[in-house]
Amino acid sequence: MRREERYKHIIAWFQENMPVAETELKYTNPFELLVAVILSAQCTDKRVNMITPAVFEKWPTWNELADATPEEVFEVIKSCSYPNNKSKHLVGMAKMLRDEFHGEVPDDVKELQRLPGVGRKTANVIASVVYQKPVLAVDTHVFRVSARIGLTVNAKTPIEAEKQLIKYLPEDLLPIAHHWLILHGRYVCLARKPKCDQCGLKMWCKYYLKQNGVGD
Repeated sequence: MRREERYKHIIAWFQENMPVAETELKYTNPFELLVAVILSAQCTDKRVNMITPAVFEKWPTWNELADATPEEVFEVIKSCSYPNNKSKHLVGMAKMLRDEFHGEVPDDVKELQRLPGVGRKTANVIASVVYQKPVLAVDTHVFRVSARIGLTVNAKTPIEAEKQLIKYLPEDLLPIAHHWLILHGRYVCLARKPKCDQCGLKMWCKYYLKQNGVGD
């Protein structure tokens, strides 16, 4: 199966079956999403959503968080993964928002990556979700699912996968495609035991076709 054909069918299936796909992180403004995404590194959205209400109650804006100490933040977020580093990143991020960005979360991916705790994936999430920029964040789910079903081929790194996905996905679909692949990987295309019997993509999935001796 040609890759263009696979993309065409998979996009059509998602558009019909998942017309609305959004982040499962709970937030009400760009600052809150930025905090949540920083916390979500190597941590589940479910766990992050358990932590953030206390964070936003104690530090409702970047202004209050910039005046906090990493030790104070640690006590509130210690149930997430890597709380030592994340507490430092959150305070540092808030200080930079205050001192360099006039309290505004930037919409530019390069500017976002200047913030402590913000790498390419996080920057793309913010730019895509908040500002609807034509970028695509590749996390572990997106990287794994896109390779398994055949949207990417021999991509060794998230950046390689991102470049391939951006090449074949229509620009206007990049923001929602990120969520399509994440949610599919989270609930259907599981890492250890994919639920192929429940998957609507199996007719075009490289992994499924190979497993069943149909080719790819």
